[in-house]
Amino acid sequence: MIERRVDALLAPWAGGRGPGVTIGVVLEGRLAVHRHAGLASVEHGVPIGPATRFRIASVSKQFTCAAILMLAAEGKLSLEEEARRYLPELPEYPQRVTVAHLMHNSSGIRDMLEIMRHGGADLGTPIRLQDLVDGICRQRTLNFTPGSRFLYSNSNFLLLGLIVERLSGQTLDDFLEARIFAPLGMRDTRVTQNVQAAIPNLATGYFPDDECGWVRAPHAFPLHGEGGLASSVQDLALWARNFTTRRIGAGWLDELARQTPFNNGTVNRYARGLVVRPYRWLETISHGGLWPGYRTEFLRVPAQEVTVIAISNSGASDPNLLAHQALDAVLEGRPGVHPVPALPGREALEKLAGRYLDPETGATLELAVSDRSKLTMTTNGLTVTAEATEDGRFASPRGSSVFALRAAGPDALEVEQDAGVVGIWRRVTPGSSLPEGLPGIYHSPEMATTWTVTEAEGKTCIRAAGPVVTGPLWELEPVQGDLFRVHVPGTLFRGWLDVRVLREGGRIAGLEASGGRVKRARYTRHEPDAAESPGRRGQS
Repeated sequence: MIERRVDALLAPWAGGRGPGVTIGVVLEGRLAVHRHAGLASVEHGVPIGPATRFRIASVSKQFTCAAILMLAAEGKLSLEEEARRYLPELPEYPQRVTVAHLMHNSSGIRDMLEIMRHGGADLGTPIRLQDLVDGICRQRTLNFTPGSRFLYSNSNFLLLGLIVERLSGQTLDDFLEARIFAPLGMRDTRVTQNVQAAIPNLATGYFPDDECGWVRAPHAFPLHGEGGLASSVQDLALWARNFTTRRIGAGWLDELARQTPFNNGTVNRYARGLVVRPYRWLETISHGGLWPGYRTEFLRVPAQEVTVIAISNSGASDPNLLAHQALDAVLEGRPGVHPVPALPGREALEKLAGRYLDPETGATLELAVSDRSKLTMTTNGLTVTAEATEDGRFASPRGSSVFALRAAGPDALEVEQDAGVVGIWRRVTPGSSLPEGLPGIYHSPEMATTWTVTEAEGKTCIRAAGPVVTGPLWELEPVQGDLFRVHVPGTLFRGWLDVRVLREGGRIAGLEASGGRVKRARYTRHEPDAAESPGRRGQS
């Protein structure tokens, strides 16, 4: 029965000429179901098979944390030690940032991918690993006090991977191969820092395209402890089996899912490279992966001895949804499992649709109703389909964000985020204009970037000149008063930055820009003859 349900989930990709999906279901440590549909290579007509490899992106993070826990068990590091002890090139932050903070995404260190995006570089821009490290080390400002909040940051896990290399004297790939992959027989799994390296049986990642049908997804950033693994369903099933057999890691394996409280005592869902969250009154332990053309979900339900693995080489697929639908098939008829809460009808959802503003931070949110009568939530350009919760709210289904909301009147939302932070967000009335006097030159030393704001043909735009490239024009959109959006089209989605004008004596003195993973980046206004563009290796 489970096989038929999984085959039904894969039906949209079966027999097609595009990329596809593979789903594995592990029951009591055994890969009981493994089905696939679609093509690993559209150009060559190669179908996805049992041994097809994919870039699993952030599902890699749990392996990096496993390496850290191994070193801690051997007395080679302390999780409560300041990260600078092992990486002295890190700046001296206002508060201590520990190894544990990195593992729990509670360090406050800004995300390296978004740092590069501020300077005009997208995931398809060729850069070096050192460019990412330099971007992290330029930051003198944290997103928040360490331990006080959760915010997903790839920087944390690159730094953890570098700590593994410093203390072990091995590359991260060699360490994981010797200590995890080889002992478990995971022959398809390796760290692939160079995304141009040829890897046998690796599926090509694709994006849908109106003209061509499918195009290869561009990606050129190097990968490391934050997302560098290529793997297969059958290998990830061996890793899932290890949670049952405990062939390796008997002394530290459970520590991967250990949650620690925030400074205020509330629980952080993000454990150590894994997310712990309820689903149908069961505790799930999971992580997703997103990289251009690749999407992954690794979903465990320990109490039921079930793991579901869903991987795709199509940027248009949703393995998170597919994995939960496959899990529903496994759980059907089992005792103690509650039904999935139903969403309200379309009429009720449409009353929520619109743009909302957090007056405290300047962050904006878009709510919309899809053709399938689902509520979608978009922050900084990233859209998710909301889940209904047991207490009547709407929540983000992904572990990379903690966001639950409900109506607080006809034009307001009560929004709860991580660490129990609750705020009232207000509906934005259309028709605002951009602040007057925006054109000029603005510079951020932390981003090593100069933004030039110009007006032409009725549009106001920013061009970013960063440490690697000069980017394309980004259009500005008014929100309310001194708040506006900067639209930053990217490889994965059309993102935006929420920007606030900073004033001194009424005149514009600077800008404060916040994205999904970099908060309150400051750009100081410069007179044209005083501005200096940073040195760059190339332009686009």
